[in-house]
Amino acid sequence: MNAVFAIALTEIRIGIRNSWVVLSAGILAIFSLLLVVLGSGPSGAVDVHPLTVAIASLSTLAVYLIPLIALLLSFDAVAGEIDRGTLQLVLATPATRWQVLAGKFMGHTAVLTVAIVAGYGAAGVLGYLLGEAGGYEPLAGLLRLMATSVLLGAVFVGVGYLASCSVRQTGTAAALAIGIWLVTVVLYDMALLGGLLVSQDGVFARSVFPWLLLFNPADAFRVYNMTWVDSSLLQTGLAAGRGGLPVEGAGVLLSPVLWCVAALGLASLAFRRVKP
Repeated sequence: MNAVFAIALTEIRIGIRNSWVVLSAGILAIFSLLLVVLGSGPSGAVDVHPLTVAIASLSTLAVYLIPLIALLLSFDAVAGEIDRGTLQLVLATPATRWQVLAGKFMGHTAVLTVAIVAGYGAAGVLGYLLGEAGGYEPLAGLLRLMATSVLLGAVFVGVGYLASCSVRQTGTAAALAIGIWLVTVVLYDMALLGGLLVSQDGVFARSVFPWLLLFNPADAFRVYNMTWVDSSLLQTGLAAGRGGLPVEGAGVLLSPVLWCVAALGLASLAFRRVKP
């Protein structure tokens, strides 16, 4: 395990110096603060804590930014080592291939966690101070959002490793990572919306749509967090309503957990075939 921790510490140092990650984390913090400030207006009219309203907006923001930050961290994990000619040196150490991948995963997830805590933390403090006697429930919601955001990021770190182990050039790995982000975060939802519009008899909406919604880890993340927000807004009439999903509550998070395990497993298998 010492080898795993040593690799993790190295990746943390590299990740902190990564300008793309620093820029993405800064954008996450700026947007979070803006959403809290802008969300405090309607929350006053409907007597809801500003932080609760902000969490609804942050959930949507996180679906786009967290996967992108995770892929920017992980797309050159293996392809970059090949490009720089350092993979042979890494594999010459006593660390096995799964230990290398596990160390990188721990390091990248730790960097992502710091970015999430920094981005949401400032927004959480500001949102809590703007509210009046909101109790600890809004803060619990923010902590829940942070934890699930880390889980969502871990999924896409694993997916980034799979992409990185599938090619040998950093540029190709970057293009593949952006393509994965575009398909899973943007085009997938558009395809679901198209299916709802085309299905005139409602069979797609009742039988297929709920399963496809949970199949995508990004959508499962949004459903879980919006379900909590809906329950907090029921008395205000802002709740969008829910129901019809195969599973509810914490069971929704089974999708990102399974995707994380599957992505890391496939990446480990692909890494075995990589030649320096």
